[in-house]
Amino acid sequence: MYAGPSALRLVRENGLQPDMVKVVAGAAGGPKWLVLCGLDEAVFSSWLMDRASPVFLLGSSVGAWRFAALAQGMDAHRRFKEAYLAQRFSTVPTPSEASREIRKFIDAALEGNGSTRALSHPHARLSLLAVRCTGAFTTENRRILTALMAATALLNAAARRALGLFFTRVLFHDPRDLPPYAHLEGFPLERVGLTPANLAQAVMASGSMPVLMEGVRGIEGAPVGTYRDAGILDYHLAIPFCSSGIVLYPHYTNRITPGWFDKPLSWRKPSSGDMSNVILLCPSRGFVSSLPSSRIPSREDFRIFWGRDEERIRFWRTVADASRALGEEFLEMLENGTLPERMEPLGRIVSA
Repeated sequence: MYAGPSALRLVRENGLQPDMVKVVAGAAGGPKWLVLCGLDEAVFSSWLMDRASPVFLLGSSVGAWRFAALAQGMDAHRRFKEAYLAQRFSTVPTPSEASREIRKFIDAALEGNGSTRALSHPHARLSLLAVRCTGAFTTENRRILTALMAATALLNAAARRALGLFFTRVLFHDPRDLPPYAHLEGFPLERVGLTPANLAQAVMASGSMPVLMEGVRGIEGAPVGTYRDAGILDYHLAIPFCSSGIVLYPHYTNRITPGWFDKPLSWRKPSSGDMSNVILLCPSRGFVSSLPSSRIPSREDFRIFWGRDEERIRFWRTVADASRALGEEFLEMLENGTLPERMEPLGRIVSA
């Protein structure tokens, strides 16, 4: 567990109570989220929702998919997990085929009137990010889009803010309360209220990876354009979340990478000010080494286990089951009061 200076001070003075948590953050990262299943279940089913004030859930890509389910309750979370684990591809999918497969587990998460439930929870306030593209980035031609993304990666290495020339950050949010991060800077920003009619499209858009999946168009209530994966701008949510309260960040790694194109740029880190009230919960090296192959799932597993879906699914399920230990340990530390002493400063993870 790592904590920014404000979070560390608050928790050492008062412990950690549910109402102290103002924001929960969920990063992009594909199948990596499976190592957080047990932690999600513990936080959301046994602890976080025992509160009087709203809590804002901010997801990017698969983080948005997780939170769309968790904002309803554990039944939706289990449906989402099972549908996610069951992904199968008999051939290398086209973008339209990949999008159709992924819609299956989003539909599972929002089964019945799930969109209404997610937006009517007494305490959860769901929000998610996506990017809106116009011009050349609206193409679905794989070769052209791949070339454009490669050129953009080079431009990003020189200046991250330059991505704002091509992508608009879009914040979809529960309209009952304006999120504390509603005025994000750095890139052009649009805010769109979530409704039962547009939630599924917005959730899909947040994780629609360029080249691999189709962009999403025609989102009700949103500006015209092609919507794609939030990770392009907000891979690990290195943003100023809120000025007060705690930001709880269950994460699969102890590195916070601002944007998708920043993954190879080790020097690109979040600012210390933005992370001041963040508590980062992530699996230790010892826990990861105890997993099969001593690693957590990744999108590479589709290649590693190509033609052996049952083996991949077994590996993923083993990791998801093992992750219950993370949730149990977190709740145990809350109960016995040892959480503050277990926290380490976020220092090396952030920039000055």
